[in-house]
Amino acid sequence: MRHALEHADLPTGEELDTALRGGPFHVALRAAIAARGLPLQRVQHHLSRHGVKVGVTSLSYWQQGARRPQRPESLRAVRALEEILQLPDESLIRLLAESDQRGEDDSPAGRSYRSLVEASAVLDRIRAELGGPADSGLHTLGHHECVRIGARRELAVREAHHIVRAHRDGVDGFLAVHQGDPGCAPHKMRVRALENCRTGRVRRDEDTGVVVAELLFDTRLRAGDTFLFRYAVEDGTAQAAHEYLHHFDAPGGQYALQVRFDATALPVRCRRFTQHSPAAPRSARQELSVTGPHHCAHVVEPRIRPGVVGIAWDWPQ
Repeated sequence: MRHALEHADLPTGEELDTALRGGPFHVALRAAIAARGLPLQRVQHHLSRHGVKVGVTSLSYWQQGARRPQRPESLRAVRALEEILQLPDESLIRLLAESDQRGEDDSPAGRSYRSLVEASAVLDRIRAELGGPADSGLHTLGHHECVRIGARRELAVREAHHIVRAHRDGVDGFLAVHQGDPGCAPHKMRVRALENCRTGRVRRDEDTGVVVAELLFDTRLRAGDTFLFRYAVEDGTAQAAHEYLHHFDAPGGQYALQVRFDATALPVRCRRFTQHSPAAPRSARQELSVTGPHHCAHVVEPRIRPGVVGIAWDWPQ
């Protein structure tokens, strides 16, 4: 009878699926462990066979929500747990990232994993409509961005300066992508070609806030040719911005991001962050100073690596 009662309390497949979809992380982890009927000692044993050392106490804290895995070894354990508990890849990592973006220091929410995935799907569709290949044919030697935050705390303008080298013949343009903050109005945004390019077709998606614009070079590059171009996106259509991030799919050269705040709208705290992927928790946090007469914070990455680089900030209450 005790055996029957224990299994009667196990979550159903539907309940586990619901927890994996909606989280939070600790609820989904607890449901997955219970669904497999594994005591924590057995979970720890399976983790050790994967070359990951995690204490039973830590596992208990994780499934209670008392602590969150953050260290590299702990994140390795979460990925191993997905395999041990027979869960979809990235399912637990995604929930961990979403809870991380909701803020462990009561900071405002960042851009969610779901919104990034939806934007990626929209970008794939628009790229296909415009006939653009997945491979742009360009390797990034340098990428410098300046984001201006306006007096209403909104993302007013983003200016980008690209230094590229063609790795195949015939490249004659670039697809510029911008995603506004929640509540933005893509139909009101404007893409301006600033140097060595002109604006071609522009596509907008109101649901995700994505704007994609062709930048035409008026020349065809040969493999090995270098090229410099600049463009800007005039946004200013959303409410207060709390961060700016850039997702890189491929390695490259230097990346510099500068965020410039209006003198009448200065943050109380500013920090850099990175993510190995949109589904991964944020790491490499570092406090940044807002300095100079133009009230700027910046980060410089000597080498671009696949993943996310960004700056987040908190506004005074």
